[in-house]
Order: sequence, then C-alpha cells, then structure tokens
Amino acid sequence: MYRPVTASHTSVPLWIVALIVFGVLAILGITIGLLIHFLAVENRTNYYQGSFEVLDIPYNRNYERETSQENNYLSKILETKMVDAFQNSDIYRQYINSQVITLVPDGNSVTAHIWLVFKDSRARKENTRRRIESILRQMLRSQLGSLTTDPTSLKLVEISKSNAEKIINSRCGRRARISATHDRIKGGSTAQEGEWPWQASLKMNGRHYCGATLISEVFLVTAAHCFTKTDNPKNFAVSFGTEVTPPYMQHYVQQIIIHEGYIKGEHHDDIAIIRLTEKVLFKNYVHRVCLPEATQIFLPGEGVVVTGWGALSYDGKFPVLLQKAPVKIIDTNTCNAEEAYDGMIQDTMLCAGYVEGNIDACQGDSGGPLVYPNSRNIWYLVGIVSWGDECGKINKPGIYTRVTAYRNWITSKTGV
Repeated sequence: MYRPVTASHTSVPLWIVALIVFGVLAILGITIGLLIHFLAVENRTNYYQGSFEVLDIPYNRNYERETSQENNYLSKILETKMVDAFQNSDIYRQYINSQVITLVPDGNSVTAHIWLVFKDSRARKENTRRRIESILRQMLRSQLGSLTTDPTSLKLVEISKSNAEKIINSRCGRRARISATHDRIKGGSTAQEGEWPWQASLKMNGRHYCGATLISEVFLVTAAHCFTKTDNPKNFAVSFGTEVTPPYMQHYVQQIIIHEGYIKGEHHDDIAIIRLTEKVLFKNYVHRVCLPEATQIFLPGEGVVVTGWGALSYDGKFPVLLQKAPVKIIDTNTCNAEEAYDGMIQDTMLCAGYVEGNIDACQGDSGGPLVYPNSRNIWYLVGIVSWGDECGKINKPGIYTRVTAYRNWITSKTGV
C-alpha cells in the first residue's frame, strides 16, 4: 500500500511572522498612500466655461465678429482684468489660462463667454471652483475701468477636457502648442506638433508641391502659381501635421479657384482658393487661422512667422518636418529700392524678411502662410508665400501676397 509522504510540523519563528506582517502592512500603507496621492493630492487640469454681461454698450453686430476691432478691443480688456484678478489671488498657483471665446451683443449689453483652465487636486476641486466664481464676481463688482458689468449675471460650470478642446478649436487662430522661446525654412527651426495647426501641404500626384492655409472647415488659401502645371483637382490632395509623409490627416480636393487677374509667369494676383471634398474635423493639431479685416494694417517692423516644408537653402535639401522662421514686415519703399526689387513690389504684395538676408522662405514654401500674433496671441494670416530672388539673399527678402488686399475676394468665393 502506498503511503503519502507527510510534512513534519515545525513552528515558524516569531520574528519571521513579525517580518511578514510588517511587510504586508508596509505594502498596504504605500498602496493607500499612492491612492490618496493620485485621488486627492495629485494636481489635475480642470476646465470651466462661464459668462457675464457688460452693460451700457450700444448694439453693434461687429462685437460678434471674432476678428473685428470691436471684438478684440473689448476681449483684450476683459482678458487682462481676468489675468490680473487670478494672478493677484490666493489661487494664482492653480491658474493656467483664461480667454474670452465669444461676445454676443443684445440690446444695450454684450454677453462675454469665457473659458478657464486651472490645476488642482480632485479633493479641492469644488472649493477651487467656488473660489474662481468668487474672484470673478469680485472683479465684476469693482467694475472694469470705464466698463459697467453685472456681477449677478455671472455663470460658471465645469466642462470636460474634450468639450474644452472643441470650444477652443472652433475659434480661429488659437494654438494648442506654444513655443517656450520665440519662433525661429532657410535659417529657421523645426516646428512642434500642433504649433501651426492651419498649415497644410498641397500635394500634387502624391508629392509635396506647395503650402496652403486652412481658413474654414472646407476652404484653404494658397498661391495661384502652384497650379501653373495643372489645375485639375483630381491631381491634388491636402495633408496636415508636421510630417508630409505619413500625414497626420489628409483630404481630397473638390475645386480650385484661381484669381481671375492672375497671369501665368507673372506675380500679381497670386492667390487661389482650394475647396475640399469633405469638412475638416477641427482638433488640437488641425484648425483654422484668422483672416484679417480688409482695413487691418500691419506696420513695417512687425514680427511675423513663415512656415513650410520648403528647401533649407536655394536648391538645397528639403526637411522631413515642418519648419518655422521669424521674419519682419519690411516697408514697401525699402523693397522697391534700386538695390532691392527696383519698383516691382505692388500694393497688393507684402515684403517680409531681412534686408541682410539669411532667414527667408524658399522653394517649396510657395502658397504657405505668413502669420502675425495680435496682443491676445491670436494668429492672423497676413501673407501668402509668392516669390523672391532665390532664398535669403542680401536686399532680396521674400515677397508675399498681401491678404488684406484680397480679403473681400476671399469672402466672395468662400463666404468666410
């Protein structure tokens, strides 16, 4: 008969039992501590949406236009007051951002819709929300300079991250990614993902050919000379993202509208519209730039940025990633000097770069954007890469199609 082997009973020393118990308790303590940390202490990003009324403002529909002078003037005042209120408060460490999203005129008042971002722990989130509301109400009670506001009209609710992103991405000229340093194409540097969300690559037969700029869900602007070889929409596609291949997002072209005054081989009226076959779904990394008003003035010396996948030098290599370069608007008279372009620059063109050369757009950047940030850090399309004498030569800065000169034409073709 088989007999199983039985283990002999030996007692475990008390110090081993104590060690095991201590180990279990230590692990349990660490686990509980981590849970408390992440659930109650760890800072989380929280988003809020709110509104309040600014009183005694005569009705003017221009307040609704996101690029109008009236909208920007009032929004700037309100945003400055909010920044001051939060940065001088006891929750300044939690404050991240606050913006006016839309203004809605109604009768003798304007309702400001705002968007706020704060960081705080989950446990203190509700207290922080009440504190935000209290600070805003106090700001409204103290009045905003010459403006009269209604503190009782204030509304504030928490919203999800996805809804917060939808709100901000629906507005023109906002950036999800902002450079830590001033933006620095020939003489430029690599762009970060989402830094220039309106930048597009116009591909002809699958290869990058020109740049383009997203101005709505279905329309882009580019240069007319990008279609001198062919203007058949079936030969073109538009892609977004910092890499041309593989693209972050790609769409097909339904229609190409070339300015009626453009003549192949010449430089005037160098502008075209691209209509896509389907709408672009706006995301953090892909959404539209602002178009300036036709009357908007951009003065010589203003800092602007040109972006594109063009050659890094004349007849040089092409980059894999999107490039950015800071340039300055140059007075037309300076560019029309004999040693420069000798009178070739028309009023519908804009000169930007440096007289001393080096930093400039180059081959392959054609049709791409030249953009300008206003005082609220909202970006406007001021120029379209058009032509120039090689790249970065002394006294030969880049020449761009002046967008304000064609603002009404763009509206007539797109409704934007």
